[in-house]
Amino acid sequence: MAGNREFLNRRLHSLLGVIPVGLFLVMHLVVNNFATRGEEVYNGATHFMESLPFKLFLEIFVIYLPLLFHAIYGLYIAFTAKNNVSNYSFFRNWMFALQRVSGIITLIFVAWHVWETRIAAALGAEVNFNMMENILSSPWMITFYLVGIISTIFHFANGLWSFAVSWGLTVTPRSQKIATYVTMIIFIALTYVGVSTILAFV
Repeated sequence: MAGNREFLNRRLHSLLGVIPVGLFLVMHLVVNNFATRGEEVYNGATHFMESLPFKLFLEIFVIYLPLLFHAIYGLYIAFTAKNNVSNYSFFRNWMFALQRVSGIITLIFVAWHVWETRIAAALGAEVNFNMMENILSSPWMITFYLVGIISTIFHFANGLWSFAVSWGLTVTPRSQKIATYVTMIIFIALTYVGVSTILAFV
C-alpha cells in the first residue's frame, strides 16, 4: 500500500513539474523577455498578465498549490533518493544528482522571487520594469538571479527527460538518447531567453 502511494506521488510530482508548473515557467520566461524590447513594451505585457480574469484563482490553483506539492515532495526525493548506478550511465547519474541540487537552488530562488514581486505587489507595489531594474541594481542580485534562472531552467529541462521515462514515453535506449538531445536544446534555448531578460534590466 505504501509502495503504491509513493509510486502515485512520484508520478504526480513528475506530472505537476511539467503541467502546469513547467508550462507556467515557459510562459513567464517568454512574457518577461518583452523587457528586451524596452520598458514600455514590458510594462504593457505585465499589465496584460495582471489584468487576466480569475487571476487569483489561477495563481493559487494552477501555480502555487501544484508548485508547493512539487517542491515539498521534491525535497523528500532529494534527501532520500540514491543514484541508480547499475541501471543508468555515468552521465545520467550526474544528471540525477544535478536535478536534486538544482531543485534546492530553484526552491530558494523561486521563494525569494515571489517575495520580491508577488508579495510586494499584494502589499501595494507595482510590478513593472522599474521594480525589476531596482531589484537588479546590485551585482550580487544579478548573480543570484542568473544562477537562479539557469538552475530553474535546467531543473525543468532535465526534469522533462525524467518525465518522459516515468510516463513510458521513452522506453528504449535510443529514444532516451534522443530525449537527452531534445532537452539539452530546450535548456539552451530557454537559458538564452532568461539570461537576455536579466541583462535587459541591467
